[in-house]
Amino acid sequence: MVAKLFAVKGMNDILPGNVPRKEKLPDSAIWRWFERTVETVMARHAYQHLLTPIVEPTPLFVRGIGEATDIVEKEMYSWVDAMNGDALTLRPEITAGIVRAMVEHNALYNGPLRVWSIGPVFRHERPQKGRYRQFYQLDVEALGFAGPDVDAELILMVRSLWQALGLRVGEHVRLELNSLGQPAERAAHRAALVAYFTEHAASLDEDGRRRLHSNPLRILDTKNPALQALAEAAPKLADHLGEASRAHLSAVCAVLDAAGLPYRINPRLVRGLDYYNLTVFEWVTDHLGSQGTVCGGGRYDGLFEQLGGKPTPAIGFGLGMERLLLLLQEIGVPVPDPAPDVYAVLPDATCLPQAMVVLDVLREQGLSVQMHAGGASLKAQFKKADASRARYALVFGQDEVAAGQVAIKPLRADAQGQYTRPMHAAAGWAHELRTA
Repeated sequence: MVAKLFAVKGMNDILPGNVPRKEKLPDSAIWRWFERTVETVMARHAYQHLLTPIVEPTPLFVRGIGEATDIVEKEMYSWVDAMNGDALTLRPEITAGIVRAMVEHNALYNGPLRVWSIGPVFRHERPQKGRYRQFYQLDVEALGFAGPDVDAELILMVRSLWQALGLRVGEHVRLELNSLGQPAERAAHRAALVAYFTEHAASLDEDGRRRLHSNPLRILDTKNPALQALAEAAPKLADHLGEASRAHLSAVCAVLDAAGLPYRINPRLVRGLDYYNLTVFEWVTDHLGSQGTVCGGGRYDGLFEQLGGKPTPAIGFGLGMERLLLLLQEIGVPVPDPAPDVYAVLPDATCLPQAMVVLDVLREQGLSVQMHAGGASLKAQFKKADASRARYALVFGQDEVAAGQVAIKPLRADAQGQYTRPMHAAAGWAHELRTA
């Protein structure tokens, strides 16, 4: 017997809801509903869709994310192409690839762009609930905009997405906000952090000691409970911000206040990469245990130049789809039912040609139609029709078809009894099935 093959650990199949599976994962219907909702929200905010390759040159992420990060040091799927010796990587995030595409194609020549993308990203980490080795990310970027107005617009757009998905701000998710200032201000803060943590080096864990000189900001983001008091007492970036940086944050907050969006200024909200500056934000939840962040973003005015482009202001956010869909399931957000409108019952196979013509007409009129295939008794077909959760069964019996009719049987509660309609007029009575 040929051995069974299995998916790579931490890389999951997204299956229809009626397919049994070992692990409870979001099904494809919830997935597609989320994607359609995103498309609607993005269109309302005039963001354009784009796609970039999942395989990129390894130096893109070494330069774009940083050699001293866990992603580059431990988590990237990288290899040397046997054909030409190129160093390649499965993308661990999407932003760097978008910036690479903008620089390569001189895409901002005619002015700033607002763009969004959904696709798979890859990180070799320990799989756990909501964290996988292949996961999907929604990535949204506003490129070429320097002002706080776009920062606020982007944050409010996320609120619009939560509302469209049925999440309530304050109850299900909440916003945390901070400013990272400008490079010189961050350098002064970094020096103060190094001095502070060096003085308390004996209290740091192994990860903190490793990051002390390479990336001290990440120590502030530690999840180690023993380091929380030490991190809380560390020098604050806010104390090093100049007037312009403070004014930028105040302008963002003024818009959020006017829009009635509550937020918390979190001085420990940081990004460990040098190209980040000014506004950073996270949307967090208490409904997923330790995996509390569901969306994170910030301004990264230095990244274009770091990847070989001209200095270009930019801000964006990333959202892990699996984690967000788990949140929607956890709090019981209702998802539209993907059931068909109509299930076609064919007790007599000789009626298939006439039935198929009618079904195609109904589909052209916008109805979702599932046809029974493979033959079975009338009772068995009705059982399948009921299990499909369709609202109607269309019965193409020999007598009905001979009379040019199709029998329509409502399957849901509180519906009228069975009735017939002429097959040749299907385009006319399709509206009844669609709106009833």
